[in-house]
Amino acid sequence: MASTTPHVSVFAHEAVEALAVCPGGSYIDGTLGAAGHASRILDFSAPDGRLLGLDADPEALALAHDRLTPYGERVVLVHVNFRHLSEVAHERGFSPADGVLLDLGLSSMQLDTWERGFSFRRDEPLDMRFDPTTGPTVAELLHDLAEEDLADAIFTLGEEPASRRIARAVKRAKTPIRTSGQLAETVAGATGRPRGRMHPATKTFQALRILVNDELGALVEGLRASVDVLRPGGRIAVIAFHSLEDRIVKTYFREQSTGCICPPRQPVCTCGHVPALRLVSRKAGKPAQEELSANRRSRSARLRVAEKL
Repeated sequence: MASTTPHVSVFAHEAVEALAVCPGGSYIDGTLGAAGHASRILDFSAPDGRLLGLDADPEALALAHDRLTPYGERVVLVHVNFRHLSEVAHERGFSPADGVLLDLGLSSMQLDTWERGFSFRRDEPLDMRFDPTTGPTVAELLHDLAEEDLADAIFTLGEEPASRRIARAVKRAKTPIRTSGQLAETVAGATGRPRGRMHPATKTFQALRILVNDELGALVEGLRASVDVLRPGGRIAVIAFHSLEDRIVKTYFREQSTGCICPPRQPVCTCGHVPALRLVSRKAGKPAQEELSANRRSRSARLRVAEKL
């Protein structure tokens, strides 16, 4: 069942400004969500700007469709993960594009939607897939993964120091863990930490969500695909909420805006690398205090922008 909680887009104004949206432009929103960013891009690119909206979550895509209906033929929506952005853009006539936006991670809608298992505050089927039509669920992963592999994933993707204890507790549970409530209680019992400001299951849920959706792999492919479809002078803007994601974006932008990428101690360049991007700003943008006050979920958001050479 879809949530009635409205999703508030982070960096709503800054993203449009970062992409230098202008009338008649061709833009791609690789993570459409509730279409907050998309509707602003369409407003600023009026009267004839176009937008290609992608989302792996069919439920989010349906909500976005309703919101974007007034824009008519200026909008093309496709149910697909943004890792396939280049292929879809070429097929739908959005290559070259003037701008690409990627708003990573979990939206308020998905977190507040029942029966998907994203939240540890409710007891619901442990799924966590952005696209519930494909791939294994988290419950299935917990059953199939070896204890060591599960511990490694929780530690690497969630930066959870108690990953070994958590994995051991999950794999040795008396009954298979099939709901978010069961998982949350198992993690809390394994860590032995008091319930403070952060729920003890927060990092584990984050790690499993990233794992089941292959979010980091999709990001690497999505960044390459985005740069591929941009015209010279076109921009890519990425909003990240997780340090691992932001690190990938930062590293990719830095490498693609640098000439030689040979090892520092190598005396002569042999890589022949040609920079493809120019950093619009060397530092990541952070939410203004006004946005932080209005939307506490924006506190970890970082905005990075680059321009294709």
